[in-house]
Amino acid sequence: MTERIKVAVVQASPVFMDLEASLTKAVGLIGQAAEAGANLVALGETWLPGYPAWLDHCPGAALWNHEPTKRVFARLRRNSVVVPGRETERLGEVAREYNLVLVIGINERVAHGPGNGTLYNSLLTFGADGRLLNHHRKLVPTYTERLVWGQGDAAGLEAVETPLGRVGALVCWEHWMPLARQALHVSGEHVHVAVWPAVHEMHQIASRHYAFEARCFVLAAGLIMRVSDLPHELDTPANFAGRPDDLLLRGGSAIIGPDGQYVAGPVFDEETILTAELDLSQIDKEKMALDVSGHYHRPDVFDLGIKRSSRG
Repeated sequence: MTERIKVAVVQASPVFMDLEASLTKAVGLIGQAAEAGANLVALGETWLPGYPAWLDHCPGAALWNHEPTKRVFARLRRNSVVVPGRETERLGEVAREYNLVLVIGINERVAHGPGNGTLYNSLLTFGADGRLLNHHRKLVPTYTERLVWGQGDAAGLEAVETPLGRVGALVCWEHWMPLARQALHVSGEHVHVAVWPAVHEMHQIASRHYAFEARCFVLAAGLIMRVSDLPHELDTPANFAGRPDDLLLRGGSAIIGPDGQYVAGPVFDEETILTAELDLSQIDKEKMALDVSGHYHRPDVFDLGIKRSSRG
């Protein structure tokens, strides 16, 4: 394992609801991060092709049998990623080309077999050789998200080995699921990617708490989304009328050390590539006081069981 690594969080707006254009933009941004020296690059929650913030912002979007929402959902479904598929092949090629570990959030569509047609909020981790190392589906869609995504599984609920150390990731409110956190802790993370729509105050707290609890580095990745990015099929929220450039998702991306302190960021309200050099030996220092999968763990008292089977 390399002692020092350089990481990058890409904070940018995808081309919402357009998978091909979003993939093209992602490839370009990953290349920019690589040129800045990054060995590991992270992009935020459902970056391909964007987080469905319209569920919470657009009037009537959550109403039963709402025809405009149904059209938006159909468009999201057509622009979601099949795993494996053309988009995952391209992402693997990019990771291999730039010799980096890549973690990216996607809207995933199951094309065949069990769960055929279901959409998931998923995270993909690619190794520097281009292989898909991990495929995690968010366990529980949060609140209005249940209108578009199914419940995930624990098949990818673990950190994976890379030359940069063990890399793990969770999606948004999974960071408030104690057992999901502990499942990642016991898998020995060195670097954790925490993806969010935007990393506002409570998400900052959750990300910093995760770093402190796990004694690992955390890359908290948020998106940028403007009012003009909302689907044209839906009504614009009244409080944003005539303000297409106002931000709905403000980014807030940050890189956090194993003591819970900021290494870089947070950065709000702009597209940026946030980078930092990490000294992984800091993890060993911080584990002296707290190690929730080691000396601060009581396996004689607590028994964590994880059902790894996939829903398909």
